[in-house]
Amino acid sequence: MAALSAEAIRRVCQLQREEGRQCLRELLRWEEFDDVRDLRRSIELDCLYSSVVFAMEKGLPWPAAAEAGKLTEELLNEIKGVSSPWELPPAACCSPLFLIANQKRGRQRCSTGLKRDKLAACEPKLSPFNPQVLCDYFCNTLIRHYPLYQFVLCRERDAEQTTAYLEICVPPQPLPLMAGVNAEVWQYQQQLAALSAAEAQKRTDMLLLRETLHLEREHMLQRVYDDLKSREEILDRQVLETLMKEVVGTQIQALREILQTEIQTTFEILELRLQKKVLTLNPPVPYPPPPSLEDRAKKAAKAQQQKKKK
Repeated sequence: MAALSAEAIRRVCQLQREEGRQCLRELLRWEEFDDVRDLRRSIELDCLYSSVVFAMEKGLPWPAAAEAGKLTEELLNEIKGVSSPWELPPAACCSPLFLIANQKRGRQRCSTGLKRDKLAACEPKLSPFNPQVLCDYFCNTLIRHYPLYQFVLCRERDAEQTTAYLEICVPPQPLPLMAGVNAEVWQYQQQLAALSAAEAQKRTDMLLLRETLHLEREHMLQRVYDDLKSREEILDRQVLETLMKEVVGTQIQALREILQTEIQTTFEILELRLQKKVLTLNPPVPYPPPPSLEDRAKKAAKAQQQKKKK
């Protein structure tokens, strides 16, 4: 804080709280940190910022406000690991604020000459501000919550962090309002499209099944042919009849399955077409409803009259 100028302190105080905190952090040349993960650093920055803002709100000049922040930084560094604020090392006990606090509590830890020198060095920077007001500020904040500050400044936090990755799907770009339709009309169009898609899928499934059965039949015939080709003995009539019956039976079974599938699919397609026909015969009424023939005739006649006048 000693390197901060009055202009820098004024710029910090003129910003909003969060922006002012970040500006003060940059002026102090602290690295950027997360307020939640690095709670200790966040509390230290809050103390420095609050002391500077407090001095500004009390009407302290900008150099004196910088001095208030400097005193806060010194106190935070000097109280680390000290069980009681009144048991600070001699250098800390000689700070002006603690001298005032000790005088207020009737505790004397330093010589009178040393106190006079410290107060004399601090008084010009705080003038015309009453040092007692700044002392009361630290007594009501830092000293009152001293064990809490000790806990934060001296004890390491147990880090328990869970990371979850959430995929965010951006909504599609909406269509222009001119392309919008009535909700009932849109639902009607979706039903027609679904029936058409189901009919096309039925036809595709039937073609795929037909091709699959044909391929199986070809593979079976190829296996029979390879089996006959691998035999060296001469086949008699009975063996040939058995093989022919097997081949014919396989082909008949494949054709039966194809016919059954085609018949079943044809009935399903006819059912889908019937549903589509029922929908097309009962379309929803658009909103707003279209003009009647009489209204359209009047509108056309009015347009012709205006055209003749021109």
